[in-house]
Amino acid sequence: MVLTFFMGRGRPVKSQIRQNIIELLFFLKEGYGYDIYRHYKDIFPPVSMRVIYYHLRKGADIGEFKVNKVIKENGDFSWGSEAEKIYYSLGHEAQPIGNQRVKELLDRKNLKTPESS
Repeated sequence: MVLTFFMGRGRPVKSQIRQNIIELLFFLKEGYGYDIYRHYKDIFPPVSMRVIYYHLRKGADIGEFKVNKVIKENGDFSWGSEAEKIYYSLGHEAQPIGNQRVKELLDRKNLKTPESS
């Protein structure tokens, strides 16, 4: 019982995966789920795409991310004729560290980060 007094109940709100996504969005400024997943798997330890989408939704719920826009694209996809891209950016609760390793790897991939342009 003493431990629950100090630790609280339930899962901790912080997540290393969500913090890594915050670092990515700090340099990218904006991205949609699959795009964020592609960059994530090149820089950080492997996670599933489902986990990325979970943390984007959870982060939006707690204010770490905000939804900028939702775009519906028509095409010939394996799941149907329409895809919905939800674009995220950093929210007011995000606390980016400015991880230089992330910046260097994105620069190496020839993506423009605000500090390199």
